[in-house]
Order: sequence, then structure tokens, then C-alpha cells
Amino acid sequence: MKKLCLVISFSFLINCLNAQTEKAFVPNYDESKVPKFTLPDPLQTFEGARIRNQPDWESTGRPELLSFFTQQVYGEVPGSPESASSELIESSDNALDGIARRKQIKLTFKENGRSLDCHVLMYLPKGIGQAPVFLGYNFYGNHTVTTDTMVYIPQAWSRNNASFGVEDHKLTARSRGVRVNRWAIEEIIDAGFGLVTIYYGEIDPDRNNFQDGIHPLFYEAGQQQPSKNEWGAISAWAWGLSRVMDYLEEDQDVDSGKVIVMGHSRLGKTALWAGAMDQRFAAVISNNSGCGGAALSKRQYGETIARINNHFPHWFCRNFHTYSNNEASLPADQHELIALIAPRPVYVASAVDDQWADPKGEFLSACHATPVYELYGKKGIPTPEMPELDTPIHNTVAYHIRSGGHDVKEYDWKQYIKWAKVELKAK
Repeated sequence: MKKLCLVISFSFLINCLNAQTEKAFVPNYDESKVPKFTLPDPLQTFEGARIRNQPDWESTGRPELLSFFTQQVYGEVPGSPESASSELIESSDNALDGIARRKQIKLTFKENGRSLDCHVLMYLPKGIGQAPVFLGYNFYGNHTVTTDTMVYIPQAWSRNNASFGVEDHKLTARSRGVRVNRWAIEEIIDAGFGLVTIYYGEIDPDRNNFQDGIHPLFYEAGQQQPSKNEWGAISAWAWGLSRVMDYLEEDQDVDSGKVIVMGHSRLGKTALWAGAMDQRFAAVISNNSGCGGAALSKRQYGETIARINNHFPHWFCRNFHTYSNNEASLPADQHELIALIAPRPVYVASAVDDQWADPKGEFLSACHATPVYELYGKKGIPTPEMPELDTPIHNTVAYHIRSGGHDVKEYDWKQYIKWAKVELKAK
């Protein structure tokens, strides 16, 4: 009984300390209060050696940075499961009022006697044998991105949202179509692209609980949570995107060489990390990804490492907590995460009213990743001066800051589609 009381008291103390930290946190939105810092040079190793060309980058610079982000930020992933299978559970050649084909696939992963299912929704343009596709997670289930009544409703845990009809952490038909505003499906289809989406909670429910989702499949005997350098939720979600990519490589309706991974907010962080880890993705889009995504951590503007680790302790590996209130000790920053995607195209997008995500920090990350792209003869961001509002820069490293707040808008999709058609030479 005494031992139990000690455990409860310790947990209570930690919760109180977290609550006090949350209450005390006041984000900085004043550029004059951004601390002075030296941004790490992506063309210089941690020991000071110069990266002069592509071979240097690929043999030395890239592996060192990839190891840092793996071990100290997002966490190490275990690789492919011992068994993975796919099953076409529904399809139609006359979806969305006849403009598209629909496919719904159940992916099943098995490891250590456990299994996990997730469901992939695909809309593909008619008349294209192998279509390029945008691949991205959704926040509340595949059925929320469309009013299509044939789309499967996930059974996985969900964050409650009364306005979406989500109660008791269960998704229902009441939330069908509530997020159509974030997915320009008809425009995507009209442009000759397909859309592939999956509910992120089927891979790992977005809560500080490592007893559900994909993590337990890979635990050793007696393990209850990932080790300090092992995958948090963002790495788990990125792992899931790679497993969808495994399937897309086998799907003859998809051009697997032209899969663009896209994400918004925490899923924008995920898209960047997936693109850095898995070079099969042809291009990467980060929409309002902020801290731990595209924004420079050392600026400590808007959301900070300490705040994100305190509020979402399950997103990153536990080693990342070393840098809470300690950004000055970071040997790398998020511009080098973007550099890991080179030479593949990457698009970073901000919103002017989304100061929490630090639009300037997102822009500067894209800008300072440019030297690595230039090793490959690719064009990045030509100047450290931010572009005017709603004036996109469409190079291999692309950027825009649009009017409005933290969201995915029709404007964003118009830019992504236009840019992708050029960069991937899609018809």
C-alpha cells in the first residue's frame, strides 16, 4: 500500500509541475526578443569538417544529421513488420459523381503475435493508367474528407470533438464530410493526380499512451514504452506512411515514383520526417508544421521545445526533452531536417495569422536548407527576405505565406498542385 501511495504521489507531483509549466508558458511573438544564436551550417559536420560536394554530403553530412534527428528528436523505428498484407475491401469506377475511381484497402501488420489494421482511401483520376498521387494523413477518419457514404468509418480511438460529433472517443457517421474544406479532392483529380489518405489514429492514437497503436507490436518482453531513443508518435506516423508506400509500389494504378507526401500541423512534422527517412517519396509538403517541423527551434518564437514536450510528451523520443529550455545546445536545427530531403522537391507553407507556428522560422528553415540543394544544381530560396503575402516562391525548395490562420485552404492546394506538376513533370 505504501508503494502504491508513493507512485500515486509521484504521478500527482509530475502532473502538478506540468500544469504549472503550462500555466506559466507565454509564447514570444516579438522579434526583438528572439535570442541571438548561430545557426548550424548544413555543409559542415559537427566536428567542423567541410561538406564540399554531393559525395561528401551523401557519405558524411547526411548520415550524421539523419542519425542526430533519429536518436535525439524523433526516435528510432524498428523497420518493417514480420508480416504485412493488403486487402481490397471496396472499389468503384464511378466515384465522386463519376469523375474518379475509388479504392479502399485494409493493411494488416503482424509482429510478435500481435496485429494492427489500418484503412487506406484512394481517389484516382479516370483515364490515367498510373497516376501521381498526394499521400497524407487525416485527423478524424477517412470519412471526414468527403461526403461519400461508401467510405469506411474507422474504429480506432479519436480525440473528442463535439462540433464533429465525436464523443466517448468514437468516430461516427455524424462526422462524415466535416473536413471536406481541407481536401481539394476534385481539384486534385482534375489536375491528373490521385489522393491517398489514412486516419493517423489507426497507426497510433494521438494520446500519451504507448499501449495501443503500432508500438506494442515491437515491444520486447516486459516493455511498456519505447526506450529514450526510440520512436515517439511522429516517428510512428512516419513509419505508417512508409508502409502505405510499400503498398503503393505494388498498386498498378499508381505511379509509385511520383508519390508526394503532404501533412498539416503535427502531420506536417510527420511528412517532413517521413520524407527525410524514406527517399522513395518523390516530394514533400509541410503545411503550417511549426515547432518540431519546419520552424527553427533556436528562435524560440511561438511554440517552443519545452512547451511541445510538456503538452505532447508522446510525439518525440524522450531524448528530445534534453533540449527543453535548452535550444542553445542543439547541434542541428530544422533547416537541416529539410536539407535531408534533398535533392527531392520540398514545399514549406505558412499562414500569416499562425504566429504559434512561427512563419518566419519556417521560411528561414527553407532558405537555409538551400545550400544542400545547390550541391545538386537545384534552385532553392534565393534570398533571406520573406516574400510578400500570397506571393509564392515555386522552386525545388518552395515557400509561401498566405492570408489567414492555421488551416489548409484552397489557396494552399492550388499552389501545391501547380508546383507538383512542374517539379514532377506530371501531365
